[in-house]
Amino acid sequence: MLAVFEKAIGNPPEELKLPSMGLETMKSRQDIVDIVRSLWPDSTVYSLANWNFMASSHENESPSQPRSIVVTDDIFCIITGALENTTELRRHYGLSRQATDAMVIVEVYKVLRDRAPYPSDQVIKDLEGKFAFILFDARSGTLFIARDREGCIELHWGITGDGSLVCCNDLNITREACGKSCAPFPPGCIFMNGSGLTSFDHPLYKVRATACEDDNGLICGVMFQVDLYTRLPSIPRTGSAANWAENAAVPGEENI
Repeated sequence: MLAVFEKAIGNPPEELKLPSMGLETMKSRQDIVDIVRSLWPDSTVYSLANWNFMASSHENESPSQPRSIVVTDDIFCIITGALENTTELRRHYGLSRQATDAMVIVEVYKVLRDRAPYPSDQVIKDLEGKFAFILFDARSGTLFIARDREGCIELHWGITGDGSLVCCNDLNITREACGKSCAPFPPGCIFMNGSGLTSFDHPLYKVRATACEDDNGLICGVMFQVDLYTRLPSIPRTGSAANWAENAAVPGEENI
């Protein structure tokens, strides 16, 4: 699965630019389409406005990590892997037994979109299994990306020469598009282009980028990890609205 969006929509983290090597190899969005079609001959490319696009392929798909896509109401959702509590989620969201994992993800997103304010981590942490997904709401321009807690499904993201965001489960394609300006998408995290990168297990703590240096002291990569020493500023919650925050706190730590 692959998503490529211009800077105005993708709004990628600035830290992805930190690696200073390989910038000359970065490709344009049209170049990336050509790369995808050469490496994924069976791929389906979904063209969006302004040369933004998403792509899905069954190339090298394994039974333990199936891939599926759904397009409904101008919402595009691609998922790799599988949810382990699909039956429970179908019942919770009032979906039919025929609803696929991708359909469940779309319904989860609609809850966030239509019942705001609603913390995104509160619904994503209910997803169990090995999965990574990319969702784009073409009507609102919302991009939503998530990866399971253990990082069982491969997912990478990077930034191109023109600032576009690339998110893909294939490291070769990500490197072809972004050179060294790419990184693993952090496990247990969600990214929304309007609010940035957060952890759905520890939503009150900052997800920080750490630069990796080579033997010559040059930045050759970056890793994103939850910084349990940096608590994000938040408005105190009362009543049932505080439950999700309390559950998200680090075990054994007193809430502030």
